[in-house]
Amino acid sequence: MGTLDEETKFEKGSRLPPKKSSALTLQDAVELGEYDPSFLSTFAEWHTLSRHVQFQYIRRALDNRHRHLVVQWAEIFNMLDFSKKPELSYALENIQKQIKKLDKDRERLYIEYSKL
Repeated sequence: MGTLDEETKFEKGSRLPPKKSSALTLQDAVELGEYDPSFLSTFAEWHTLSRHVQFQYIRRALDNRHRHLVVQWAEIFNMLDFSKKPELSYALENIQKQIKKLDKDRERLYIEYSKL
């Protein structure tokens, strides 16, 4: 619990801090695994970066997205009574399709950003 001064800063009748702006930053998008250059270009900061730095952001986002998908796959695979829930195998198949698409996108982006 915070001090009384900290609690008075909270919204009236609530012990929760005031809501922060939900604006997504370029760094947040990359950490969440957004790697599509057309999406990343919606951030003003993107246009100030060199092509090399843009590619480094894309590479980090690709790695983050891959890690998120692998963790999601493992969480589903390790659910109790997996064999009694056929819908879970569909979820695993969909995640595997996303991983394959991610691999193809990775190849495409590496080729695209290796051009001068």
